[in-house]
Amino acid sequence: MTSLRRSPEKIRLPLGFSFAAVAAGIKISGRPDLALAEAAGGATAAALFTKNRVVAAPVEVGRASLLSTGGRVRAVVVNSGNANCATGRAGIQACERVCREAGRLLGVPAAEIFPSSTGIIGVRLPTEKIHAKLPELVVGRSANQRGVLAFAHAIMTTDTRAKIASARIRVNSKDVTVLGIAKGAGMIHPQMATMLVYLFTDVGASLHELQSLLREACDESLNCMSIDGDTSTNDTVLLLASGASGARVKDVRVRKKFSAALTAVCQSLAEQIVSDGEGVQHVIRLFVEQARGREEALLVARTIAHSMLVKTAWAGADPNWGRILAAVGRCGVPIAPSRVQIFIGRQKVCRNGVAWAFNERQAHRHLTQPVCDIRVQLRRGQHSVRFLTTDLTAEYVRINADYST
Repeated sequence: MTSLRRSPEKIRLPLGFSFAAVAAGIKISGRPDLALAEAAGGATAAALFTKNRVVAAPVEVGRASLLSTGGRVRAVVVNSGNANCATGRAGIQACERVCREAGRLLGVPAAEIFPSSTGIIGVRLPTEKIHAKLPELVVGRSANQRGVLAFAHAIMTTDTRAKIASARIRVNSKDVTVLGIAKGAGMIHPQMATMLVYLFTDVGASLHELQSLLREACDESLNCMSIDGDTSTNDTVLLLASGASGARVKDVRVRKKFSAALTAVCQSLAEQIVSDGEGVQHVIRLFVEQARGREEALLVARTIAHSMLVKTAWAGADPNWGRILAAVGRCGVPIAPSRVQIFIGRQKVCRNGVAWAFNERQAHRHLTQPVCDIRVQLRRGQHSVRFLTTDLTAEYVRINADYST
């Protein structure tokens, strides 16, 4: 067992991007709450969005803009402290006004400004505060680590730390860099309703190539995690490619190495998000093995991860494997209980669907660690999945009970 990644030792910056952040007064705390990431020469963009049928204004506007420009983005503008969701036509218009003003300052059409928001639902977006700070935001952009850190901190809500990951590969005598910045600590659930994630790279790629690469990377990382099973209204994963490195993914060697680097960055961000989950004391690495297909393994993993009984047992470091078995039994997969095996750490605790003698004290000690391993074998096939999840604590309840007050 290894520790989960929390932050990179070094922030690697892809060519062609600059970053900035300011305090616009959206957050009551007065902390930075408005961020900008700009691609100086423009970038090709691919995105995945929340699957919640209630979507925030920036999701609607951003999705429409990507369609109208064919995936062309010049800059991303993100505000925290206000979700601009459930705000009706006025919310859409407020979002469009921010994009128009940012586009005017950068000399590009409003459709090339990609908007994002995160925070409380149902509150009017204070566009006058954002407009007042946009000139300072644009002037303050910089292509250095300080700018990246400022961006990462400005998009946080209940996060306790910034989430940044990066990777660099060398192929055909060219360096290609991937940088990822994310926020998320609650309302974290797979199926692209996870958090805000911004991925920046200097590789060259078409919209179709980027979309395929992004989906592949997310399926192995951001779609294999859950904190609370809730599905947010705003969340977006956006991948921007400047092409400034001169390398292109149409080259098979570049694509293979780039795909691995992009997946590694997304996996690191997923680990950082889960380990910073609201009230989390224990991160669980849940392995579901020997399923007939990947989707079957994911269904079993999600059912276990979303069981309140299982999550509260993990909170108390209680090796109550019966709750895990019960969750497997109600997931909808026609499993044979007499074939299921469960492990806590390296110990087998359930064999063929019944109790197996194990050291309960040792299992308890394993579950008291910050990162714990649970393994479920269905003995139905050859497919498996690694799924990141957490316990559920009283602190999670406290944070979310007081969130809007």
